[in-house]
Amino acid sequence: MQYRTLGNSGVLVSNLALGTMNFGTPETSQEEAFAQLDAFVEAGGNLIDTADVYNGGIAEATVGQWLAARPRDITDRAVIATKGRVRTGDDVNDAGLSRRHLDRALTTSLRRLGTDTVDLYQVHAWDPLTPVGETLSFLDSAVRAGKIRYVGLSNFTGWQLQLAVSTARAHGYEAPVSLQAQYNLATRETEWEMLPAARHNGLGVLAWSPLASGFLTGKYTRDTERAPDTRAGEDHALYRYTSSNYETSDRTWSAVEAVRRVADDTGATPAQVALSWVANRPGVVSAIVGARTLQQLTGSLSAADLRLAADALTTLDAASDPAPAPYPYGPFGSAQRHRATSGPEALGALIEAHAEAAASGGRGGSR
Repeated sequence: MQYRTLGNSGVLVSNLALGTMNFGTPETSQEEAFAQLDAFVEAGGNLIDTADVYNGGIAEATVGQWLAARPRDITDRAVIATKGRVRTGDDVNDAGLSRRHLDRALTTSLRRLGTDTVDLYQVHAWDPLTPVGETLSFLDSAVRAGKIRYVGLSNFTGWQLQLAVSTARAHGYEAPVSLQAQYNLATRETEWEMLPAARHNGLGVLAWSPLASGFLTGKYTRDTERAPDTRAGEDHALYRYTSSNYETSDRTWSAVEAVRRVADDTGATPAQVALSWVANRPGVVSAIVGARTLQQLTGSLSAADLRLAADALTTLDAASDPAPAPYPYGPFGSAQRHRATSGPEALGALIEAHAEAAASGGRGGSR
């Protein structure tokens, strides 16, 4: 396991985090969840990510029960991260980033976790109704009260992240140290605004769904029916939606094929290859690994120390290039931001160079 600082903080977290979204499902009982937590910590992992809405709070409660059941010399290693924002009840105010909702959500999370303080408290998504200053003021007061140690963002776009950070700094509030975002070989649009904004402001990126709902494990093919005990085959509205997006994308299958080829060449599994790729991207602090079973988790943990060779990375980058439209993220937009351009002819030549670099597997078309 490798360790990296969590953004601008001084705390070190493992480059693979344990996701708990499956805790409390029929496939992941408390006994199975405890086994995963034990194995994760034994392997050197320390960042455990949960949320108040995962299975109606069962995931948080399971983590809390594990913390209470294990000796302090084990649990003291854990860096616990949770989230608040998503709807938790039927009342009109049971959602969002208002001071009222976050205060109740944090209090409930701390009770479930059986602790007075959580290491990283992340706002789960942007709230278009609540002024960002109200949210940040509450988070700052929670840090000062000793209820949370660090503030994080989740699913914020680039401009939303910048507004939050700039507002925090302008008012002297505790500034966010992390951004949790969906990022994998089949979802690289995150690179266009979210990752650059995070890196510019010193926020560490926590990548969720690094295996693209299981597609990057290589277990699916285009022509086979999805088993009901898999993420893609499960009768769950959210999973059906995300899986259908991957299923119908040619880029997904191009990435899957590339992952398989690199796995064959390196002797690693496709999952390990996909996890290594995302965990070692610029700005990424940790890839969040969720598993239904201990066997799945064990296979993934080996990716923590896997570093892919340059030719393997080139293969993966080329196969997964999101190929943005010419403007603003493709060659036309990128060329206009280049200092070397001078006049229409030079701009045209640079656009062609960017397009050629993108076609050959370079990164010019996505900058």
